[in-house]
Amino acid sequence: MKKYDVYGIGNALVDMEFEVQDAFFTEHAIEKGRMTLVEEDRQDYLLKALGSTMLKRQCGGSAANTVIAVAQLGGKTFYSCKVANDSTGDFYAEDLKESGVTSNLADKRPPGTTGKCLVMVTKDAERTMNTFLGITSTFSDAELVESSLKDSQYLYIEGYLVASPTGQKAAIAARELAEKNGVKTALTFSDPAMVQFFGDGMKNMIGAKGVDLLFSNEAEACSFAGTTDLLVAREALKKVAKTFVITRGEHGATLFDGTRFIDVEAFPVVAIDSNGAGDMFAGAFLYAITHGHNFAEAGKLASAAASKVVSQYGPRLKWHQTQEILHHIFPQR
Repeated sequence: MKKYDVYGIGNALVDMEFEVQDAFFTEHAIEKGRMTLVEEDRQDYLLKALGSTMLKRQCGGSAANTVIAVAQLGGKTFYSCKVANDSTGDFYAEDLKESGVTSNLADKRPPGTTGKCLVMVTKDAERTMNTFLGITSTFSDAELVESSLKDSQYLYIEGYLVASPTGQKAAIAARELAEKNGVKTALTFSDPAMVQFFGDGMKNMIGAKGVDLLFSNEAEACSFAGTTDLLVAREALKKVAKTFVITRGEHGATLFDGTRFIDVEAFPVVAIDSNGAGDMFAGAFLYAITHGHNFAEAGKLASAAASKVVSQYGPRLKWHQTQEILHHIFPQR
């Protein structure tokens, strides 16, 4: 029996969330609905413009949110990342630990600046992110913990790593190590911009054999396949993944279990913040399939958890919320 259900790798960012009006984007030349990498001085400027209206601050990064979701549901997770020995890094390491995730951060942390993600949410529940990567931009295979990766059911790779040469190299090294040791591989595209601007790098991270499980939203899947037709896109994903998930917002999700397609309905909610919905979906799905549930059951749990996330501010749920969802979907537990 493996020690960990999911071993994740990705960027370590402290998420700072604000509610804004569309006019703020126009005034400050921000592209709405995208993740944009910015320099620290640009991010500081935007933070000053926003003032003291922060809704939440949490340790984050896409894959971090996913492994935290697995842990909250009762799974065992490990996260490899990179933060500095500054106060923001202290906050990140402690928040990750309190969330029930084991990590490589027990080792001495290097000097530098820990990355931060400015998350701006509008009334239509859309998220816009301006991210200063800081020291996580140098995440590399030095942060991998081989013994823990080998002792995991799944390796989960964050697609955002494709934007960093060292991160991309680390993702490939981790995948190859997983393949060599019988650990299943999962990858998330993370953002349409990653697929659009780093397509070749994404294919390198996926590898010639393809991954065991791929997470994508509809826009990412179509961008990767170079089409606007979802039916064409999902056939293209079969060539790079043995199984996959395509999330579709209010339209639920489409799953491919290696044999057949399964449609999963969304749970009806009033959406106020889409930040973290895909991360939560992936976390709940990974928890379910590593605990004896089939794809249809996993999709139902994931849809319920993601729907709860979008109905409140922030990319994560509290522990008691995940447990309530788990026992509602699987009452026999």
